[in-house]
Amino acid sequence: MNKTAYNILRVGLGITFLWIGIIILKEPEAWGSYIQNWVVELLPLPIKDIMISTAILDIIIGFLLLIDTWVWIAAIVGALHLVVVLVVSGITEITVRDLGIMAGMFALFAQTLPQSIIQKFKRKPTPLAP
Repeated sequence: MNKTAYNILRVGLGITFLWIGIIILKEPEAWGSYIQNWVVELLPLPIKDIMISTAILDIIIGFLLLIDTWVWIAAIVGALHLVVVLVVSGITEITVRDLGIMAGMFALFAQTLPQSIIQKFKRKPTPLAP
């Protein structure tokens, strides 16, 4: 990915996460209504508290993306967060756009994962026994 594409993706996703975090903070109960009933029964905290926590997470992810710091961590946390959103909300005409945002976050993660971590997972050839 070239630098221009990287910056467009990073800033666009950063603004999206920051913006949705702020919107959720304004009306956490309203956003909690998107959670499926079976999930609500499993929650250890009131929906309002869960949504406030979600908003704070979204704001942190957006902020990290915008300042171009720990992008790989923000990207994987954001992508996994969207997986959870799709599970607890279901894929609807509203959440279907989250699939595209999630794919963008996975792409950003793949682009920014440090080489030192990649090297740890690369298979090293084993010497053949004589």
